[in-house]
Amino acid sequence: MEKTIADLRKDYTLEGLSETEIDPNPFIQFQKWFEQTLSAQLIEPNAMTLATATPDGKPSARMVLLKDFDQRGFVFFSNYNSRKGQELAENPQASLVFWWAELERQVRISGHVEKVSETESDKYFEIRPVKSRLGAWVSNQSEVIASREFLEQRMQEFQSKYENQEIPRPPHWGGLRVIPSEIEFWQGRSSRLHDRLLYTHLKDGSWKIERLSP
Repeated sequence: MEKTIADLRKDYTLEGLSETEIDPNPFIQFQKWFEQTLSAQLIEPNAMTLATATPDGKPSARMVLLKDFDQRGFVFFSNYNSRKGQELAENPQASLVFWWAELERQVRISGHVEKVSETESDKYFEIRPVKSRLGAWVSNQSEVIASREFLEQRMQEFQSKYENQEIPRPPHWGGLRVIPSEIEFWQGRSSRLHDRLLYTHLKDGSWKIERLSP
C-alpha cells in the first residue's frame, strides 16, 4: 500500500535531555549543541527559520543563516528594506527555529530585535565573497522584478562599476540581532514524549529553567 503524508513518522531514540545535564546559561548550552552539529558535519547547521510579523499580527517566515552569536544574542544579515527588514523595523520581535534532524534536536528562540553596530556590519561585509557583496547592491530584496535577466544585467553593471576597487557596504544592508527572552531546547524522544526545557530571561538577568510537556 502506498504511503500517505499522514503515514510518515519517525520514532526519536538517540538521546534524552535532563535538567542535570544542561548548562544554567542557555548561550553556553547552545554553544555545546552547535559544536555537536559541526562535529556531526550536518549540512548548513546555521540555517534557521526566522519568523516576523506586521504590527497587526500578519506573520511571515523564511530561512536565513546564523552568522554570529554570543551572550548578547543571535545575529543574521539582511537587506533592511526587505519584507523581514520592514516588518522588524515596525515590530521588532522575532522567533528563530533551528531544526537538526540528524540529531533529533530543535532550538526555539524568541525575543527583541535590534540592528548591530555599523562596525559589526562592515566587518562581516568585508569577508563576504565578492559576488555576494555585489549581490547586496544588485538585489532590491522582496521587490517584484520583470525577469531573471534584470538581475543579471544589474550584476554586470555593478561588476563594471566596482571593477578593481573596494566594494562598500550598502547603507540598506547589515546585521540584525535577536536578543532572546526565551530559548527552548527540544530533544526528540520515543512515543512523542519529547524533552523540552525552556529558559526564560528574568528581570535580574538570570535564567529560569522549566520543563514543558511535549
